[in-house]
Amino acid sequence: MLSYTLTEAHNQHGEVFDQAAVEPVLLTKQSRPSHVIMSFDTYKRLMERLTELEDMALAEAAVSALSQSPMVGTETFVESLKQLANR
Repeated sequence: MLSYTLTEAHNQHGEVFDQAAVEPVLLTKQSRPSHVIMSFDTYKRLMERLTELEDMALAEAAVSALSQSPMVGTETFVESLKQLANR
């Protein structure tokens, strides 16, 4: 990942955006990471992958919770949910 200071990014914005089309670009302020510039396609893929990973984590948590549940059987579980929903 290429890195530019904020001043360099301001002065060389064409180069920075051309590079960001290829790979994310790190911008620094006072030698510290400040921002990342990336193409929309890269951002979109990143967000889609994050959503997939979140969904997988939620599914694993649900399976774990169900396996540790004191309830017996699907019917009992569904009936308990209906009772909770009607409160």
